[in-house]
Amino acid sequence: MMIRLGNFLFRYRNLLFPLVFALMVLGLWLPLVANRQVQAWMLGIGFVVSLVGQLVRALTIGLDYIRRGGKNKAVYAEKLVRTGIFAHCRNPLYLGNLMMIAGLGIMSNSLLFSLVGVPFFIVAYWAIILAEEHFLRGKFGEEYLRYCAEVPRLIPRLTGISETILGMSFHWKRLIVKEYQTIYIWGLGAVIFLMEYEYATRNLVGSSAPQLNGLYVLVAGWTALFLAAWIMKKSKILRKD
Repeated sequence: MMIRLGNFLFRYRNLLFPLVFALMVLGLWLPLVANRQVQAWMLGIGFVVSLVGQLVRALTIGLDYIRRGGKNKAVYAEKLVRTGIFAHCRNPLYLGNLMMIAGLGIMSNSLLFSLVGVPFFIVAYWAIILAEEHFLRGKFGEEYLRYCAEVPRLIPRLTGISETILGMSFHWKRLIVKEYQTIYIWGLGAVIFLMEYEYATRNLVGSSAPQLNGLYVLVAGWTALFLAAWIMKKSKILRKD
């Protein structure tokens, strides 16, 4: 049942996940915690967690990319990738996704996301991972079983990870081409939650909250970088190598 659910969620994840992610934004009107000092700590902790998740994704893609988009919206793999971050964790992209979602969820201070979004993403990613493992066992057989015995499913083995990172070439162009949309959405989400906190603080203390001006400039600059990456990709100035 979980494998069937995983295949379904894999096929329609681009539609389902943004809808559940919207619970974070909708939940701004139904906070989990009302204390402003606690909220400030949640913003800081959540940002660090989500940033680490984005760095995990960046390292994974920059060192040795694996095709996660599937083929015809179904789980697919041309080869079994065991190098780069995949030598330390079998699902580093999903680990990065979960950390980004958890971090942004903490920043959002959303009761709705805590009650609905968190259980959804835990079940969804677990089901997708099981579906992928079922496919990979069938395609690669003993080679994949040996890989499973040597490398953890989700919690990375940190032994030797510095040697892995320093011993491989980092593909910046591939990272930008494959990840610019995710990086933009992640950064925009973080800024939205910071803005909400500043707006609420301004209304609470009756000040002009000048930090908002800096956040507006940050959004404009972040959007300009996103558009530059999009233009360079579409015009073939940047190609994944």
